[in-house]
Amino acid sequence: MGKIRWTEKASNNLQAIHAYIAKDSKTYATRFIKSLIKATTKLEMMPRCGRIVPELESYKFREVIYQNYRIVYRIIEDTEDIEILAVVHGAREIKTAFRQEWEL
Repeated sequence: MGKIRWTEKASNNLQAIHAYIAKDSKTYATRFIKSLIKATTKLEMMPRCGRIVPELESYKFREVIYQNYRIVYRIIEDTEDIEILAVVHGAREIKTAFRQEWEL
């Protein structure tokens, strides 16, 4: 069973999402972020349950969807740990987002 680790960039994504939603409701923003994080806990038991990101197939990144967000992660093969790389709104072009933020 692997452990989940959030990268700094993914944590920054969560903070930005929280700040955006908090403009309307801090309570809902906090509740939403907690639920989004909880949606990743299944990865500890089933790391391959997410599909391979079609736009980034050559990198073997996987994703799980939570509401309108794509939670992109990779499995560290040696340990089966999960590294959450980004949380991207589904309306964004993911290839562009990764090129800008990850220099792919």
